Amino acid sequence: MTETLESIAQAMVAPGKGILAADESSGTIKKRFDAINTESTEANRRDYREMLFRTDDAMKNHISGVILFDETIRQKGADGTPLVDLIKKAGSIPGIKVDAGAKPMAGFPGETITEGLDGLDERLAEYYKLGARFAKWRAVIDISPVIPTNGCIEANNEALARYAALCQKNGIVPIVEPEVLMDGDHTADRCAEVTEAVLHSLFNALARHRVKLEGTILKPNMVVSGKKCPTQASVQEVAEKTIAVFKRTVPAAIPGIVFLSGGQSDEDATAHLNAMNAIGNLPWALSFSYGRALQAAPQKAWAGKAENVPAAQKAFAHRAKMNSLAALGKWKPEMEKA
Repeated sequence: MTETLESIAQAMVAPGKGILAADESSGTIKKRFDAINTESTEANRRDYREMLFRTDDAMKNHISGVILFDETIRQKGADGTPLVDLIKKAGSIPGIKVDAGAKPMAGFPGETITEGLDGLDERLAEYYKLGARFAKWRAVIDISPVIPTNGCIEANNEALARYAALCQKNGIVPIVEPEVLMDGDHTADRCAEVTEAVLHSLFNALARHRVKLEGTILKPNMVVSGKKCPTQASVQEVAEKTIAVFKRTVPAAIPGIVFLSGGQSDEDATAHLNAMNAIGNLPWALSFSYGRALQAAPQKAWAGKAENVPAAQKAFAHRAKMNSLAALGKWKPEMEKA
């Protein structure tokens, strides 16, 4: 079968499968490792990620793709097998994070613009040769009473669209990730209003840049209350508000939407996804692209010790299975105790 942008995108959102975000930058993974008293050396980072990629049950049955960091896509496992090959052998698709991070946006206090377009065409060609078939670029939109501004939203979406066009030129499916942050004390309704504005602007930008939606995956936030908001939206409210926003903004041509967990607890991220799929009758597949919500439990169980690998793999397999069930709308809270 010839590989096309459409066939890769469809495989990324296969029923009951989602994406493992293992693309933490060196700074982020160091923070995660500090929390488990483990030194962030290249060998430790490799051992940790290799352990996840060798969790057969999770990788074969529940994970459709893995987002890698530049270091990881070039690494070999302890036995010399390239990590990319471990992912492929499990029937999963290797992907790559290509943005250079969110930087303060000049003239827009409190707002950021994601950088990384310079030289991106050449980098994508190299990543394709290294085995990547999808990529990820994250824009960061914060909420306060005075932001986000249109200037910030438009600039970030313009960059996302230019990145997406370059990905497709190189045979790589773009994951477009405009993340509206859940930090702050805003209500779920305010989050809905901002998310809707961001997504309207994003799909206009993608159209301007002639990005083929059938070969594109959306990675958005869910519509949730800010972490510091005194009233937190219920699971059902989150599901209903999120779907309402998507129905107004996301074209049916998009094969799937893979949510970011964005600092939600493991179980919240699973419960919210499940509630949306339980509503059903949607034009796109709804699945997950979780980092912390898939990895917090295995990281804690592993704690940098080789003897803890089986326990950590079990923890990862459990979280992957719970989210796989949520992607099918078949998860129940009592399954967490299994």
